[in-house]
Amino acid sequence: MELLSRVLLWKLVLLQGTAVLAFSGPSGPATAGSAVVSEAAVNWAAGGGAVLRCQSPRMVWTQDRLHDHQRVVHWDLSGGGHGPARRLMDMYSAGEQRVYEPRDRGRLRLSPSAFHDGNFSLLILAAEETDEGLYTCNLHHHYCHLYESLAIRLEVTDDPLAAGARWDGEKEVLAVERGAPALLTCVNRAHVWTDRHVEEAQQVVHWDRQPPGVPHDRADRLLDLYASGERRAYGPPFLRDRVTVGADAFARGDFSLRIDRLELADEGTYSCHLHHHYCGLHERRVFHLKVTEPAVEPRPRDSPGNGSSHSSAPGPDPTLARGHSVINVIVPEGRAHFFQQLGYVLATLLLFILLLITVVLATRKRRHRGGYEYSDKKLGKSKGKDVNMAELTVVSDYKNNILKERAELAHSSLPAKNIDLDKEFRKEYCK
Repeated sequence: MELLSRVLLWKLVLLQGTAVLAFSGPSGPATAGSAVVSEAAVNWAAGGGAVLRCQSPRMVWTQDRLHDHQRVVHWDLSGGGHGPARRLMDMYSAGEQRVYEPRDRGRLRLSPSAFHDGNFSLLILAAEETDEGLYTCNLHHHYCHLYESLAIRLEVTDDPLAAGARWDGEKEVLAVERGAPALLTCVNRAHVWTDRHVEEAQQVVHWDRQPPGVPHDRADRLLDLYASGERRAYGPPFLRDRVTVGADAFARGDFSLRIDRLELADEGTYSCHLHHHYCGLHERRVFHLKVTEPAVEPRPRDSPGNGSSHSSAPGPDPTLARGHSVINVIVPEGRAHFFQQLGYVLATLLLFILLLITVVLATRKRRHRGGYEYSDKKLGKSKGKDVNMAELTVVSDYKNNILKERAELAHSSLPAKNIDLDKEFRKEYCK
């Protein structure tokens, strides 16, 4: 009775286990970004055809009509005196279980809802000494080509105190008492093992093109391919009608792009994006295409005949222009280049204004200084002239008065009158 209760307890732990084991598989939307897996530079001559190889076996679409045998889990045992590794049991996503050894039937159990809750743990009802060894939990997804495994070592002991689980640095080591049930934990709740989606809507392939000088985030979309058979063509008109991908691309996993009648304008960077959202596949392959001029074959020389030579038809004139003349203009990216040029113009204009102001100030200062000197000199000259004229007038008046007195005295018959100035001065003073 006690053994039956312990078995029921282990079954409950198996079905309702909450431990989550992190595998290195896909994680759904977190892997939406494409990883560059290859990058190559290819050269093709103009006028011919170019093929850009993009292949992946993981993108081969095979419809799962049964919806059960695409995912499988199986447990293997190695070591413990059993010789090479042997298969213990396996289970498909439809719930079908298969036990390989007759002695293990009824002793080994897997949860029927493993592919719904992600719990693939193995339950051994009564552990025996022959059960010791290295157990491996293997998960296979044949549709997505995914293979993951987990190793656990089982030890059987007679000491109840030694029972328990530990980590040896690489894997889990579980020690159980003889005759007791053993639960080997294997949990993976990634959506690829638990959920199902419509495969046709989950597989898509894109082809993009970047003209020279254009970054990846501004690439032009050329083609969209879906596993359901839908196709969408984009891109410039001169290229849209010359690019093709095989009609059986998803059947063979070959999404190579073919460009017919290659032209010089077809140069650029081409990217092949492979997306398998259900399987978590996101890859990108990059091709740098360079178109070269076709090789010109030398003209055959005329063979000498009986004194006459038969000239063949004239060859094409090499001076004639080709059918398409393309000029690639690289536009600077972002606004930094514009502001840099604007800064140069403003700095030059400011320097010119400062130079003009300096010249004007220097000219005005020089003019003011020269004007003052000229005014002082002119004023000094005019003052000198006025002084000289006044003196000249006084002297001339004085001379005229003396001459006048002398003339009067010469014509006058009155005797000369002697005047004593001192006496006259004293009279005036006494008054």
